[in-house]
Amino acid sequence: MIVALIAALDEAGGIGKDGGLPWRLSADLRQFKALTIGHHLILGRKTYASIGRPLPGRTLIVVTRNPAFAAPGCLLAASLEQALALAGQRGESEAFIGGGSQVFAQAMPLADRLYLTRVHTLAACDTFFPSVDWAAWQETARQEHPADEQNEFAFTFMRLERRRPDRFLKPVRSCGCGDRSRPMPLFW
Repeated sequence: MIVALIAALDEAGGIGKDGGLPWRLSADLRQFKALTIGHHLILGRKTYASIGRPLPGRTLIVVTRNPAFAAPGCLLAASLEQALALAGQRGESEAFIGGGSQVFAQAMPLADRLYLTRVHTLAACDTFFPSVDWAAWQETARQEHPADEQNEFAFTFMRLERRRPDRFLKPVRSCGCGDRSRPMPLFW
């Protein structure tokens, strides 16, 4: 199962202010819906509370340590690991992590893919995306958007895949000139 983080962040990595989004970007909300529809979306309790309801067409899993917490129409998990296991048991092919900052920080080492909307502004955020080791990621898609009537700031959609050395290993057929049955790294 692919573990994907999906977030919109400003130029300083800010993702939220006062429990909400610090911008209005209609195209980003449409992109979020298009990517997550039909999938499991894992959210921390505070992020779920900022939305306040299940999102249509998605299975929400709320991560909370509070066993008395109720989120009608959603699944609950006591940890990120439990949430991912639950999504996997239910046949998920790509589980989305939608925040907040603590859940993103826990998920970053497990992530295979990042869907980031880089908002070209510095908002007065009080919540931040975890730091990213950009050398560990390969950008596979990018789409620029200017500011307009429905999007208050210019922004860039980015899709990144984690660079994993094992993805570049291929068995080599033996030609009879020594042991070549071991995987050999390919660089491309």
